[in-house]
Amino acid sequence: MATVTAPAASDARKPPPKPPFSPRRALAWAFMILVMIASLFPFYWMLRTALSDNNALYAGGDSLLPVQFSWGGFERVFGLQTGQEAIDAGGAGQPIAFWRYLLNSVLVATLVTAGQVFFSAMAAYAFARLRWRHREKVFAVFLAGLMIPAIFTLLPNFVLIKELGLIDTVLGIALPSMLMTPFAVFFLRQFFLGISREVEEAALVEGASKTRIFFRLILPISAAPISTLSILTYITSWNEYFWPLMVSYTDNSRVLTVALGVFKSQKPQAGPDWAGLMAATLVAALPMLLLFFVFARRIVNSIGFSGIK
Repeated sequence: MATVTAPAASDARKPPPKPPFSPRRALAWAFMILVMIASLFPFYWMLRTALSDNNALYAGGDSLLPVQFSWGGFERVFGLQTGQEAIDAGGAGQPIAFWRYLLNSVLVATLVTAGQVFFSAMAAYAFARLRWRHREKVFAVFLAGLMIPAIFTLLPNFVLIKELGLIDTVLGIALPSMLMTPFAVFFLRQFFLGISREVEEAALVEGASKTRIFFRLILPISAAPISTLSILTYITSWNEYFWPLMVSYTDNSRVLTVALGVFKSQKPQAGPDWAGLMAATLVAALPMLLLFFVFARRIVNSIGFSGIK
């Protein structure tokens, strides 16, 4: 009787063989490197401008390195320069309440994310797990909202916020986006459909209500897609510009994206404060860039697992 010998453990630990070198593979890598350089170069140029002296930028506009290296742009953003020092450095003399704008952006993004994810999860659970008449037809009509351009809803939302007396408030900026959105409901519904019904039926046999099943069973199982949706919603809300521009008029509710436009309009005698503007833009974008890079793999995996191709 023939015996079959198992492969040696050392053979099992060997890494897979590397693909052979080919001109096509080298061309693909060269193309990807060019794409990466083209994508990252604007961020490098923003950093280079932020670290330059604003008065010397126009003379050294073709330099790839900071022109007369200076932290002045960041000092003006964080309010570390007096009005006269800012003017002498080529900036505007008006102070900017950067920390106030940052706080407003954090509050708006947090309110929108918490409200939108919570209400969208409840709607997605109703569309995916509850059985009621015309459920699929209602979902199709609701999903049709994805085809409505956002600009069509600006005027009705503005009238509503004005009637509620929430103009120039943080809540007025966040309220229209705090409820469910078609994309968020569709995203979570796709995941809820994949949860085994046997688990839910077992909880029902034990006497659990639908509400308890949703909070104690469905939400913990759906931690991955919910966290992914929260990250995407937070980034989208952080980058929103046109709606906060319509609603906020003072520093009490002004967010960072709108404040950057106001900062650009404060033109000193020599021209725009490009060093300060790029420093403010970099500081405003850095948290979102770090957030995306840290959770990029989770976002991609969750989108693929939810059935969105």
